[in-house]
Amino acid sequence: EAVVEEFRPAEVGESFGPTWETCWFKVELSIPPEWEGREVHFIWESDGECMVWRDAQPVQGLTKEGEKTSYILTSSLKESEPHSLTLYVELACNGLFGAGKGSMIAPPDPDRRVTLNKVELVVFNRDVYELLVDLEILLDMAQHLGEEDQRSFQALYTANQMVNVCDVMDPSTFPAARDLAAAFFSQRNGESQHTIHAMGHCHIDSAWLWPYEETIRKCARSWVTVIRLMEHNRELTFACSQLRPTFVLWQAQQFEWVRTWYPGLYTQIQDFVAKGQFIPVGGTWVEMDGNLPSGESMVRQFLQGQKFFQEQFGRICSEFWLPDTFGYSAQLPQLMRGCGIQRFLTQKLSWNLVNAFPHHTFFWEGIDGSRVLTHFPPGDSYGMRGLVEEVLKTVRNNKDKGRVNHSAFLFGFGDGGGGPTQKMLDRMKRMSDTDGLPRVQISTPDQLFSVLEKESSQLCTWVGELFLELHNGTYTTQAQIKKGNRECERILHDVEVLSTLAVAQDSVFQYPASQLQRLWRLLLLNQFHDVLPGSCIQLVVEDALQYYTEIRRTGARLQEEAVESLCRDLLQPKAGSTESTLVVNTLPWERTEVISRPEPDGTEPLALVTVPSMGYALVREPLLPSQPVSVMKQEDGSITMANGVIAVCLDMMGHLTSLRLLDSERESVPDGCYANQFALFDDVPLYWDAWDVMDYHLETRKPVTTLLKPLEITLAGGLRGSVRFSLQVGKSSTLTQEIILDATCPYLRFQTQVEWKEAHKFLKVEFPVQVRSTNATYEIQFGHLQRPTHWNTSWDWARFEVWAHKWLDLSEHGFGVALLNDCKYGASAHRNVLSLSL
Repeated sequence: EAVVEEFRPAEVGESFGPTWETCWFKVELSIPPEWEGREVHFIWESDGECMVWRDAQPVQGLTKEGEKTSYILTSSLKESEPHSLTLYVELACNGLFGAGKGSMIAPPDPDRRVTLNKVELVVFNRDVYELLVDLEILLDMAQHLGEEDQRSFQALYTANQMVNVCDVMDPSTFPAARDLAAAFFSQRNGESQHTIHAMGHCHIDSAWLWPYEETIRKCARSWVTVIRLMEHNRELTFACSQLRPTFVLWQAQQFEWVRTWYPGLYTQIQDFVAKGQFIPVGGTWVEMDGNLPSGESMVRQFLQGQKFFQEQFGRICSEFWLPDTFGYSAQLPQLMRGCGIQRFLTQKLSWNLVNAFPHHTFFWEGIDGSRVLTHFPPGDSYGMRGLVEEVLKTVRNNKDKGRVNHSAFLFGFGDGGGGPTQKMLDRMKRMSDTDGLPRVQISTPDQLFSVLEKESSQLCTWVGELFLELHNGTYTTQAQIKKGNRECERILHDVEVLSTLAVAQDSVFQYPASQLQRLWRLLLLNQFHDVLPGSCIQLVVEDALQYYTEIRRTGARLQEEAVESLCRDLLQPKAGSTESTLVVNTLPWERTEVISRPEPDGTEPLALVTVPSMGYALVREPLLPSQPVSVMKQEDGSITMANGVIAVCLDMMGHLTSLRLLDSERESVPDGCYANQFALFDDVPLYWDAWDVMDYHLETRKPVTTLLKPLEITLAGGLRGSVRFSLQVGKSSTLTQEIILDATCPYLRFQTQVEWKEAHKFLKVEFPVQVRSTNATYEIQFGHLQRPTHWNTSWDWARFEVWAHKWLDLSEHGFGVALLNDCKYGASAHRNVLSLSL
């Protein structure tokens, strides 16, 4: 489409935009014939991210931030090669990290312009380049090895000799200078030296400071650049063996995007995968959040990812690669093992704000006893540059010295894409086996983990979750995204249950496999670790909410189709029969509940019904409760409700002042305490608003006390009793809550709506309970986890704000209280107070 457009002249220094726009440039080149035999580069320096196209195919990504500003036209110009050619440059008017206003991590500036700084056709002097890389490594070794290491002085004096020998005006002196460097680098290590497994790495967030749509182009720009690197580095010598450079890529969704939008590039990728140079790792559809997705969602992440890799590349992944997620559920080891994965790599726990994690290589044990070999690159990064300082840190920082003698080194620009550069490779080529530095070999995940497995007899075991002591705010940020995730997980569960039952009963019914896969992939995409946590720009939030709307709409239609097929005969009115309601239960236990029955006249009378496990019931005459709900207003304005199972008392502010289990007459609310107490906290973190909430926010607690509408009865009892009240929260927000008690129901329901207009505030609801336990229990994926209710150690108080799924529970022998939710994740239990972050 771009090629057929009309182009106008453009000049260096000109600016283009605004943000998120795309500009195309037609570049006509004429290489002078006297450059024959020389290496010729096309130089393009601009703000923004660029892609060079040649012969209608993408050939090179260019970005100043990623240190890629040249496209190699020829390594040695031949007379037979074309000297005149036309390139097209696609310029995205956003940077490698979006277009933050004022700082990188900020909402995008909608009016940012990008400037074209340089466009040149040049002869590249590789001898000078190689000489400069030699000097860089020598000077870095002199600086970072330290005065106590004689090798640092040897490096310094070698560099000094090179300067003395080299005359910058006389290229004939360059080889002698390079010989001095080569002699230094050829002095080998001893056999016991630590080995670093260097892997080219290109971490691309599927959405973050840019929308999903831009990520598609980021993948293409980064990956085509990787392919050019592999073409120009076919035989590099590393650690006495000839290995081609290998690069690690993951996230099946990103492969699928490139397959759809850049089929020519994808074919090249498949070729390099077959050669063992492009290595798909990870095994999941996206690099999902490690805490908030349900167990079924995590299984689908692996299912869709492994299925894609098997179909497209003929292999599944044996390593789970999740380097940038905000903590890791204790259920993950079991899920990994069930999906054919026994190896795990991440590095995010190096971000812990309080406690340094004690290991870099260890066995991680999940809640069922499943174990996976786990490795954290000791350099604490997945974006290394191949510097001397980084390889030394990798050795010095390793917390498992003596247990293992190998570690990972992931190099390449990341987060916004970019990947490895030629200079990174050339630095590591010099460090491959040089005395004074660890061995650096280009490697693969399989090679690294295979040798770690052989050395694993002395490794320690970590049991339970890998909790990140930072980014606790991501459990609550962007409430609509959290709500959409939980609702859509439930919808897809129900559609699959009903569709499966329909298939079993009706041979004509077609199971909606392709539609469900599409909906699941939308949901899995939104579980990316900057989307579901809410740490993304508004453009991404809008995309995510649209995807949830699509899942809800299509899911409702598929659910209706399944029910119609499953219960077709039951839905047909029969002569003489009384009006009836079909009630379906998609959960695996019998349920007796109060429901609303929609009537033809638009009313929705209540009915008490019993429906079997994973089944349905035709309700004609609703059940009568053994004891109806009673609702009574007291003289002081408080209201009591009881249903024969529990009895509650609420004051005019909506506080729960009493909650009794009638069988035991056990009171749940301590004397003088209020449950259902809303509290507002200041939220001014040290670092990043969307990610973080700090422990000191707890010192700013202010109970919400401004009453707008006092407690009033909205349903007077029978099958259901309910009351309602409204509060002002902060300066500008309002909260309305309806509290509901149904017949036979062992719990109290709170339907809460908040019109939120506060900034840098954090709203919670608290339930002090008359239970004493040193541990609270939290639901996680396919299980539960206990965490301390005390702050004895720094490891305990660093968990001042934790995540949970649908419930948290505080119990002692014979009695307990649980707090349930349908769309929240942030929670805490300190001493006897259960708290839910809203």
